Amino acid sequence: MASQSDDIFTSDFKTTPYWWEAAPPETVLDPLPSQADVVVIGSGFAGLNAAIELARHGKNVVVLEANELGSGGSTRTGGMISSGQKLVVGGAIKGISPDLFGKMIADSIASFAFIQELVQREALDADLFIGGRYFGAHTKKQLSSLYEMGDILHRVTGVTVHKVKRDEQAAIIGSTFYHGGILVDEYGGVHPGKYNKALRDLARKLGATLLSHARVMSITPHTGGGKTVNTVRGVIEAQEVLVLTNGYTDTLATPNLAKRIVPVKSYQIATEPLPPELMAKLIPGGRMITDSRRDLIYSRPSPDGTRLLFGSRPGIMDCDDKTAAFKIRQRMLAIWPELAGYRISHAWSGFVAMTHDKTAYAGLMDNARFAVGCNGNGVALMSWLGYRTAQKVLGTEERPLSFDRPTFRRIPLYDGRPWFVPFVSGWYRLRDAVDKRLD
Repeated sequence: MASQSDDIFTSDFKTTPYWWEAAPPETVLDPLPSQADVVVIGSGFAGLNAAIELARHGKNVVVLEANELGSGGSTRTGGMISSGQKLVVGGAIKGISPDLFGKMIADSIASFAFIQELVQREALDADLFIGGRYFGAHTKKQLSSLYEMGDILHRVTGVTVHKVKRDEQAAIIGSTFYHGGILVDEYGGVHPGKYNKALRDLARKLGATLLSHARVMSITPHTGGGKTVNTVRGVIEAQEVLVLTNGYTDTLATPNLAKRIVPVKSYQIATEPLPPELMAKLIPGGRMITDSRRDLIYSRPSPDGTRLLFGSRPGIMDCDDKTAAFKIRQRMLAIWPELAGYRISHAWSGFVAMTHDKTAYAGLMDNARFAVGCNGNGVALMSWLGYRTAQKVLGTEERPLSFDRPTFRRIPLYDGRPWFVPFVSGWYRLRDAVDKRLD
């Protein structure tokens, strides 16, 4: 049984994201303007990229955030970025026509290029790193499945995939926990806190207004052809409204959209600073790490290379972040037992947005344009979707967005409260345990 002693925590332990140490969220309580060309709801990667593109083209843009600016899912993520791998790895290839799937892959690959070009062009302080991601096989049987998936990834997305045997993986991960795996070169990461702050700064530089603690209560059309945005801080009249809230989509302002998105809580911990020689052993090359479990883990070094960050669900049921830290730490120690003598400095959680078919969606609903559904792969994709949604407003799209589809199916028996997540999580864990027992 896992120890519940507070000895595993540093004296300054925090239940806020490690990322906030370098780039904390902001409170901006300036008065709301009475009108805007475009109101963007959400100060995450999608909302800020939309605001940047709109302001760059002369639009009067107001970004509204229900809480502090940059306090939502975008700065609670692991900060990993990829191209089209998640569509294949997550199973989205099932049930989608080959033509549409090909277009989704193209958009996903474009998102990977977009975030790199944006960071480089604007000289954003985001700690961008492209070094690859390792997918470890939890069981011997799953190794062959990973190899097959690697072949599909290479064929469908064009990424470079290395098939790694168990006795070869020490150059990638300092652990014998996995039975081998695949290494995908076109994978990387950013510091999501710094990236969000850099986007906020760029949006303001271009003329956008960013306001915190302005939860939207309703969006209603008015006779002038625009929209009335009612917030807890007042009313704004706008010609266009963009809802880019992903895992934080509100059942009050956007009830129909909320019934199509499942917010799933993801938890992470950060270790205290580790000796450089230990970090070099844990993850040589500083790559991103994940595995083949249904209830998977994800891990990476901090961008400065001093700490290990580790993410997972703590169990079937959600819990507070400190309680989760005990359970997540045990999963981390199963892979790297040598970390038992080191303490946890941060534990936090955030919501990712899941959809019924594991793909993103864009379109019109609840009197606004929307783009949501990162399915745990949102850093590059949501940045791209925000940019592309802005293009739709501006009329500058060169081609239709693949995720903009006429039908976004509701999830049966779902009213916006994810009551079934513990059952799904329990089923995933049970199947993982059976797979391991039969290995």
